[in-house]
Amino acid sequence: MGILIDEGTKVIVQGITGREGRFHTERMLEYGTKIVAGVTPGKGGESVCGVPVFNTVREAREHTDANTSIAFVPARFTSPSVREAIDAALPLVVTIAEHVPVHDMMFCYHLARANGVRLIGPNSFGVISPGKSKVGFMDHNIFTPGSVGMLSRSATNCYETVAMMTAEGIGQSTCVGIGGDMIAGSSFIDLLPDLNADPDTKAVVMIGEIGGNEEEIAAAYIKEHMRKPVIALIVGKNAPKGRSMGHAGAIVSADGFGSAQSKEKALLDAGVLIADNTIHIVDILLELRKNGEI
Repeated sequence: MGILIDEGTKVIVQGITGREGRFHTERMLEYGTKIVAGVTPGKGGESVCGVPVFNTVREAREHTDANTSIAFVPARFTSPSVREAIDAALPLVVTIAEHVPVHDMMFCYHLARANGVRLIGPNSFGVISPGKSKVGFMDHNIFTPGSVGMLSRSATNCYETVAMMTAEGIGQSTCVGIGGDMIAGSSFIDLLPDLNADPDTKAVVMIGEIGGNEEEIAAAYIKEHMRKPVIALIVGKNAPKGRSMGHAGAIVSADGFGSAQSKEKALLDAGVLIADNTIHIVDILLELRKNGEI
C-alpha cells in the first residue's frame, strides 16, 4: 500500500510552465502519475503535455478534484506557492526548492499544521511509491516495488542506497525526501507512524544527517511504538563543528549538539540497527531478508 501517494493520487504542478516544471511533469506522466492540472499565474487556458493550466490552485482544484500539489518554483516563491496550496485545502503539498528563507518556511510549517495539511520539503526530491505514483524529480528507473519504507534527509544517499537495494532484489514501499533545509515541513517523527501502520512496509530505513534533533526525537518514538526493524545511517560524521556542510540543517554546534555520535547513541538505545554507510544498509537488509523479516 505505501504511504502518502498511490495510483489514485491526483496532482497539481505549481510552476508547470517553467523549465523544471515542464520537464518533470513529462517524467511524472511517463511514470503513470495522475497529473490533472498545472498552475502558473497569467498562463490559465494553456496546456503542458496535455495537462490544463490554471491561474490559481483553488481554480485548479475546483475543476479537477486534485488532492496533492508539487511546487517547482524558486526558493523566493516557495512560501506564496505553499500558502496558496494550503488555502485551497489540498491535503498534501510537496516543495522542492533548496534554501527557502527560514522565516518563510517557519510560517508555512505552522500554517500547514494549523490546517491539517501534510507538507513535505523544502529541499526534497519528493515522494515515490514505486509502481504506483511519483511526485518529485527522482530517477524512477532505480526504484522497484517492495516492502522497505525509506525516509531520507539526503537525496544522493537515498538514491545510492535504493540503486543497491534494487540490484539485490530488495524493493521499496514508499520513499520520502524529508529535505535538508533547516526547517522541514515533515520530519521523521511525522512519517514513522505512517510506515509503522502500513501493512506493506516490513522494515524502515532512515537516512539522517548531523544537525538538529530530528533523529533523537524519532528514536524516542521508535523505542516506544515501532513494531518493525529500523535501520539508520547518520551522514556527516567528519564535518567540523559550527560549520554547515552542504545542507542548511546539517550543522553541529560548538558544544556537540546535533552530532552523529549523540544521534547514534539515542538510536542504538531505541534498538535501531546502525549502518556505517549506504553499503552497510543493504548488507543489513540482506540479513533481514535471510531471516525472513522482509
